[in-house]
Amino acid sequence: MNLVPGISESSSHVLAEFESLDPLLSALRLDSSRLKCTSIAVSRKWLALGSSGGGLNLIQKEIWEQRLFLSHREGAVSQVACCLHDDDYIAVATSQGFVVVWELNQERRGKPERIYVSSEHKGRRVTALCWDTTILRVFVGDHLGRISAIKLNTSKQGKAAATFMMFPVQTITTVDSRIVQLDYLDGRLLVSSLTRSFLCDTEREKFWKIGTKERDGEYGACFFPGRSSGTQQPLIYCARPGSRMWEVNFEGEVLSTHQFKKLLSSSPLPVINLRSEPQFKTTVGSLQSLTFSKLLYLSEHYVLTWNERGIYIFIPQNVQVLLWSEVKDIQDVAVYRNELFCLHMNGKVSHLFLLSVERCVDRLLRRGLWALATHTCCLFQNSIILSRARKTLPIDKLEHLKSQLDITTQSNLIAQLEELISKLEPLDSACSSRRSSISSHESFSILDSGIYRVISRRGSQSDEDSSLHSQTLSEDERLKELIVHHEEDRPDQDTVSHASVTDESDRNEAFLPFGIPLSFRSSSPLASLQAVKESVSSFVRKTTEKIGTLHSSSDLKTRPEATGDEQPHEEDANIMSCPQEDQHETDVKSQSSEEDKLQELKVATTETVFKLQDPLVLFQPTSLRLVLQEWLLHLEETFAMKDLLNISENASLHTKTDQDMPGLLGESKKENLEANIGQEQRNCSDNENSVGKITHKLGNSLRESSDDLFRVHVPYFIENGFQKDLAQLTTLCLELCVFSSNVTCVDVNQDLQQTIHWIPVCQFIKKYFFLLDLERVKQCAKIRYSDSPRVWDTYVEGLKEMAFSSPVSSEMEVGDMPTVLKFLDDLASSDNPLFMVHVIRLYEKFGEKALRCLVKFFPSIMPSDIMQLCRNHPAHFLVYLDSLVKSKPEDHRLSFLESLLQPESLKLDWLLLAVTHDAPERTCTVDDNGHPRSHSHLFTWGYSHLIMLLIKLPANFIIKEKMMDICKSHGFWPGYLILCLELDRRKEAFTNMVYLNDMRIVGAENGWIPETVDEWKLLLNLASSKEAAPWETPDRSVSADSSSSPPLITVENVALLLAKVMGPDRASVLLQECGLILGLSERFTRTCNILRIAEKRQRALIQSMLEKCDRFLWSQQA
Repeated sequence: MNLVPGISESSSHVLAEFESLDPLLSALRLDSSRLKCTSIAVSRKWLALGSSGGGLNLIQKEIWEQRLFLSHREGAVSQVACCLHDDDYIAVATSQGFVVVWELNQERRGKPERIYVSSEHKGRRVTALCWDTTILRVFVGDHLGRISAIKLNTSKQGKAAATFMMFPVQTITTVDSRIVQLDYLDGRLLVSSLTRSFLCDTEREKFWKIGTKERDGEYGACFFPGRSSGTQQPLIYCARPGSRMWEVNFEGEVLSTHQFKKLLSSSPLPVINLRSEPQFKTTVGSLQSLTFSKLLYLSEHYVLTWNERGIYIFIPQNVQVLLWSEVKDIQDVAVYRNELFCLHMNGKVSHLFLLSVERCVDRLLRRGLWALATHTCCLFQNSIILSRARKTLPIDKLEHLKSQLDITTQSNLIAQLEELISKLEPLDSACSSRRSSISSHESFSILDSGIYRVISRRGSQSDEDSSLHSQTLSEDERLKELIVHHEEDRPDQDTVSHASVTDESDRNEAFLPFGIPLSFRSSSPLASLQAVKESVSSFVRKTTEKIGTLHSSSDLKTRPEATGDEQPHEEDANIMSCPQEDQHETDVKSQSSEEDKLQELKVATTETVFKLQDPLVLFQPTSLRLVLQEWLLHLEETFAMKDLLNISENASLHTKTDQDMPGLLGESKKENLEANIGQEQRNCSDNENSVGKITHKLGNSLRESSDDLFRVHVPYFIENGFQKDLAQLTTLCLELCVFSSNVTCVDVNQDLQQTIHWIPVCQFIKKYFFLLDLERVKQCAKIRYSDSPRVWDTYVEGLKEMAFSSPVSSEMEVGDMPTVLKFLDDLASSDNPLFMVHVIRLYEKFGEKALRCLVKFFPSIMPSDIMQLCRNHPAHFLVYLDSLVKSKPEDHRLSFLESLLQPESLKLDWLLLAVTHDAPERTCTVDDNGHPRSHSHLFTWGYSHLIMLLIKLPANFIIKEKMMDICKSHGFWPGYLILCLELDRRKEAFTNMVYLNDMRIVGAENGWIPETVDEWKLLLNLASSKEAAPWETPDRSVSADSSSSPPLITVENVALLLAKVMGPDRASVLLQECGLILGLSERFTRTCNILRIAEKRQRALIQSMLEKCDRFLWSQQA
């Protein structure tokens, strides 16, 4: 076999095709000459393939099977667009110019239905479709330059959107030539035609032309979103002739022009596929002057385009070409993250991935494609040897790859791979990162003007995308990333036992390309450090036991009196005369004792897990606690009581002996312990029944000495499977309040017991923190022990103890808020168990302003976590909750808030918080009798939006009543009136509206028009009695709106409203019944006369129209 020529340049990424979609197209019968694929689109869930027969095939990407088929009689499918923020909606354009919007109804398991068919572009060729990124709206462009928007009204939007829409289709504008491409982001629509690009603000209905120079041809444009942290504004890239791009800001101003003609003169990189071995042909490339017909945003840093020759991927902000590869006859491309689906001219579809070279090789290894993986390694050896590739391709994987090759037929490949392995750089090679950053221009780029442009970026959303980002990291950011990865690996190194860590280790093992442990796998330096740590721990333990043996010897207890200078010499002689031959025997006994205890615990754990599978035990709390109590006895003997036994054996020694053991107890604790023991012995020496109590209190005193310290590391090596079982059972003990293997009967005052019931909980957490499932402990502290803040504080202390030596902690201590947030971004994406403690430190350092930044970490950080964090500052929690709710689209806020309110009682708690913070004084809104003050509903409330959302949430009658009482007692009258309407307390509402004295409240838009004659009479009488009583002067400082002098609730104003609603004649009769007709002014009489005239004219107009319709119908019959 010939040698594989390597690529001279360091190419970091490659396009790979791991599977062919030809069998799928054959099953769909899209491979014939009569029926073929004409359009393509992709989303998170679906791959949509439109056909020339008018059908749309929806393939579920998870299983690669057809799930739905949508037919169209309006012609062949020419364009398809999937709604990226809701997979349940798809827009389809046909060859006749119709646009059909489908609702798939997958959540309700119903049949797909057409929710709208637009004929706005009938007879035209639709050339572009684009969805809004937040609401259900589709933008359509055709070959004559018309652009329209279809706003949808669906059953998902609920009653709020159930109103009749008069004009669901709206023509936005018409440009001078065919629409080439549409794109949408954050309220801006980007339009690219044959002559120029336009930017449209769809909310303010404003248009801008991008640039001043026109063009002639198909040139695309796309948005380039900013960073996930929101510190960078989105950009726009517009294609220009001659392999150029405009970089444009979000306001439509051209910032710079990027030239890629020289960069595209390099040779194309091969596409890795299973059909043939990759071949790289080194040719002297010529300058390519290309037309970028469409631009697509790919992953987080790249822009993709294509033509009839191949696919091109750029890093536009660095002015670099990531790669280009020859892929012939491409008609269209659809992308999702780092996946590319290419539709070819012949109707075929290919599925490509953009991967780093090392991840591509790793995927080939998982599939067992040894020869292809070796070819790829040798071809891209300049990228494989770099240190960054060691994260994905350690040396043992490449050694295993070499062992899988056939030495007889693949000897050349083996030789090349051996040479490659000899050149590999270790993971921590600084020169590699420096050389790679310079060679690939990762940290800077040289513009045509000679200016050096420095670029620094970080961030990724997926495992695949994280590799794509490595090219643009600076050296400092790589060092920080290495620190973060070290923090992520720390729990496994310290063998901290909780579910999230052990699951992560299992998941890593599952991704190995081989299923058996390899003897040649090299041990990591961290494993060596762990071995050293265990060795030191064993030495300290053996030394402690040796000191205990010396102290208990008879020579020390009964020393003969010595004279003068002989005493110290004799004492030293006694210590040094310890028989050396006993040391080995003691070590063996200690080691065998530990192994025996672990074995007993393992047997007891297996038996307990088996017992818990019995429903009679599992669903009986009493039986379940007894089983756990029996198991806890073995756990205490193995772990918790280990240090306590050493202390109790030496607690009765002389003071001189105690001074020789500074490692076991501090001086003050030893003195207190001995005083407690002596006092108990003196008080209970004559009482035989008090022996048990002394022993019990003695144990408590001993335990107090060790309960102040957390045990965050496992003292022995424990297998993963055994460790998981221990974590499950220990956490279950915490959740069921099983904290001791002994049933104590100490007589304690009931009130005192309720006050200190959290003490055994905290002691249990401290003892077995190294075994607990940290996520379940957090939930337990928030729900099970919500009334004991000390439990949450203990959980936080344990996390801080775990993260004490973390490099991230030291970085957070000195870093500013943006730097700390970058670390938290990486920790949140990696699901690190220490993420919570770093969030707590961020809040402790920066206070309230840090909470607004924590919104983006939802749902890694939940509002219940922030409630615990801010329990001493409730106003801070309101800041976070308000920011979190407002971060969602307005039509989703109500359902989102409802999902957070578990349990339901939180509605009242949060409502009470919202009406008591950043609110007007109660004396300004409520008078001494509990009635509303005039115009007090116009006051500004800081959290009025949040309060209204809480009030509108569905709830039972009792909770709604309590909400109404809260609003009334604190004077939030808008919410109070809404609740009165919901609870059908209309009389009470009308009474308080008269006190508020604002006629605008009584209006059809508010739903407070009286419905019955009795309600009209009530309102008139209340207004009349209000006028007779001393009238309160409205406070003009309540709001800016109060300066416009809102109409007051008077008898005349109510009478005018009555005349408009019921008619002037009926209004006059009702006023006479109430005895109020005489008190009205001429204005009322004049208004009634005008209403009568208008009513007569309306009747005459209706009569005339009916007569005309009647004559027309009779004429048609004749």
